[in-house]
Amino acid sequence: MLKEFKAFIMRGNVVDMAVGIVIGSAFGLIIKVLVSDVIMPPIGLLMGGVDFSNLFVVLKEGATAGPYTALADAKAAGAVTINYGVFTNTVISFIIVGFAIFMMIKALSKMKKKEPAPEEAPTSKDCSFCFSSISIKATRCPHCTSELAGA
Repeated sequence: MLKEFKAFIMRGNVVDMAVGIVIGSAFGLIIKVLVSDVIMPPIGLLMGGVDFSNLFVVLKEGATAGPYTALADAKAAGAVTINYGVFTNTVISFIIVGFAIFMMIKALSKMKKKEPAPEEAPTSKDCSFCFSSISIKATRCPHCTSELAGA
């Protein structure tokens, strides 16, 4: 059973998939930081100093009554919240990742060489006497009954 597992793991596509997953998760973390720490602060500043990660709606007060100034305060108090600011950050991260993947696939498609279709072997030839199209395997022309040379 250990040999079968080793053979399965060592197959090329399994290793490639594992590498892709690791790189993809690291890329996702980079995009998350890009959105939450680079893109959203200037947008929040333009919207009047809004911190998107702290946008939430309290559904039920926690052990300590609100109002809560930050999402962390609401969570510490045990309040039930809808975190639409975090959701907004996640949606923007998803859009950026999707766009990056689209651009990468587009670039890979351009780089991929289009191989010409292999030339098919001829299936017919012309009779040297009557110039009719006949099978390549024919030794005698069915139209003029001439014997064909080299067949």
